[in-house]
Amino acid sequence: MDKNGDLNTETLRGNRIGIMGGTFDPIHYGHLFIAQTASDKFDLDKVLFIPTGKPPHKRRNIITDSGKRIDMLRLAVENNPKFDISTIEITRGKTSYTIDTIKELQQYYDGVAKFYFIMGSDAFKYIETWKNYKELLKMARFIVMTRQILKNGSLDKKIELLIKKYKADIIKVEIPFLDISSTIIRQRVREGSSIKYLLPEDVEEYIFKNKLYTDEG
Repeated sequence: MDKNGDLNTETLRGNRIGIMGGTFDPIHYGHLFIAQTASDKFDLDKVLFIPTGKPPHKRRNIITDSGKRIDMLRLAVENNPKFDISTIEITRGKTSYTIDTIKELQQYYDGVAKFYFIMGSDAFKYIETWKNYKELLKMARFIVMTRQILKNGSLDKKIELLIKKYKADIIKVEIPFLDISSTIIRQRVREGSSIKYLLPEDVEEYIFKNKLYTDEG
């Protein structure tokens, strides 16, 4: 896929492809750091950032317009040749479920690519509430990112259980603690506080130029 979200199957055949889903509202350095860490550790050929269209766990009216979220993603990843964007969940036009996205990607790549689903430990805790999660766990390697400062006894037990019960391919990766979230960034914009060094400068400029996360946006 290129930066416009178009598929380029010829250049990606047989490759190791990381998948990062989320609203990316906005994308920030935490997202980018996690993606780069996974790319380096697992020698990924590409990491696809897939912004959600209609996520099942969030109300539609609190999510920024998809076009603006895609614009911010493009600004954030344009200088990294291993980072690309896919808009398949947005163009799908209905509630986005991860299993449907993985199946669609498998069809695009004719089953020759290996997928690595990158996610945070907070989201992974609820994996058993996801649509068709048992099937999903067999379709990709799951990379669960967790902060090094946390005690991970319950997470380790969940991973061990899912591996044993469903023969899932799950790997935990500990990363430095970065206290950055899209929620914090939106709140700081509303309060008039600086968001510098929390996200790429081009994304910061885009937010203020388009008056996002304010009463005027």
